[in-house]
Amino acid sequence: MRWSSNLAERFSVTLVALLAIAAALLLSASPDETRLSVYSTVANYSLSVHQPNNAQYVGLLELLEPLGTVTARTVGDHWRFRYNDAECEFTAGKPRARVRGSDMDLPASFLLENGRGLVSLSSLSSLLPRILGGPVTFNEGARRLFVGNVAVHFTAQIAKAPAPKLVMNFSSPVNPTIATEPGRLRMVFTHDPVVAPGSPRLTFDSNVIPSASFEESNGTAEIVITSSGPVMASFSNDGRTITIAPPTSPAQTQAAPPSETASATQSQASRTPSAPPTLIASTSAPAASNQRVFAVVDAAHGGVERGAALTDQLAEKDVTLAIARALRSELMARGMSAMLLRDGDLGLPLDQRAATANSSGAAIYICVHATSEGNGLHLYTAFMSNGGESRGPFLDWESAQSRHQMASQMAEAGVANELRIKQLPVRTSSAPLRPLNNITTAALAIEVSPMTGNTSQLTSPEFQQSIAAAVAAGLSDVRDTLLAGQK
Repeated sequence: MRWSSNLAERFSVTLVALLAIAAALLLSASPDETRLSVYSTVANYSLSVHQPNNAQYVGLLELLEPLGTVTARTVGDHWRFRYNDAECEFTAGKPRARVRGSDMDLPASFLLENGRGLVSLSSLSSLLPRILGGPVTFNEGARRLFVGNVAVHFTAQIAKAPAPKLVMNFSSPVNPTIATEPGRLRMVFTHDPVVAPGSPRLTFDSNVIPSASFEESNGTAEIVITSSGPVMASFSNDGRTITIAPPTSPAQTQAAPPSETASATQSQASRTPSAPPTLIASTSAPAASNQRVFAVVDAAHGGVERGAALTDQLAEKDVTLAIARALRSELMARGMSAMLLRDGDLGLPLDQRAATANSSGAAIYICVHATSEGNGLHLYTAFMSNGGESRGPFLDWESAQSRHQMASQMAEAGVANELRIKQLPVRTSSAPLRPLNNITTAALAIEVSPMTGNTSQLTSPEFQQSIAAAVAAGLSDVRDTLLAGQK
């Protein structure tokens, strides 16, 4: 970014940046924050939407800064803005603008707040094509902005042999967040410019997966698949194909005698299961070793599963591994033994992660995620829906966490308290985030995002260490209680 050499202009821009960061910190505390998502060939990102007098506005400089070179300065009640070679001038409180030497009317007045220029969302469809010099498509109701031809389209069809499954092919790789609930599987696209098919509701000639629907709101798109029973999603074709199908052969696990079920569960750390086990043995001691660790730290993703694309070069899997290693070091420095589920670029199925954690006898399982969105940390405990029936010492796989939710929430509170003491922004919530539901001890997921809005901070060793130290300190505060629950 290049700014004018004029000292007054530099001070004005610095003040604008500081105010923008302060506003982001305040807005990040709200789980219902109103967002605008922008998709382009240069970058995909989202911005906070401001609502003065119940109208929706966005900062023009923040909107266009990721796309090109921008400068701005304030002269009285005039705000002069330059994007690449496009010069623009706005007047505070006036519904007019001058762009590339031509005047144009705006649907709503331009706002100037402490040197920061704000335009209404209703202005974007007419204003941005003139500034950018190319096509822009804006879905104002869902607050999704497409710059150029970047939309990702998809098709969906049922393949009936050898068993019914829904095959979805996308025009570009996608990486949705996936959640399941009875009779539904949801795929939420936060970073991908997925657009609706010809009809927002698709019906299929299948009793197993009868329909799917497309919805979009608050900067995200969502595909909801309805099903008559449990289904799982798998990725192939470098993220361009998602297959939705029932778990294979669940009846085989149900039919196994108790001794065989326990044996199968204990051996999952050394194999890749074809389906999540229906029942697991409930044990408080390690199944495979007499040596107990306090914490199992799980760096999310790995191998071909890269996780979120934090930048063009930075994958989530690399950031989570670095933070997980730092967290292990901080835990051990405080006298709490810890093991990593992966200490390299290794792909592990979710069920194998859960089975390994369960057989370790650890007092707590910690899963580390990373995102370029938001500010600070987001702590998750399991969201429990109705699971199957537990049988004596054998627990239903999908609700195994239910007996440990109180311990999980206590660990979450301890970590959140320590983060707040260190003045790190933190949110807490529950979510159907696998494999939390399958864990038979206290279980916590931690999602880390940059404090400054600059994704490069996620790769800073100092930042990673500060996060790890705070989390370890919070777990140290509740260590005795967690260990007592394992006896």
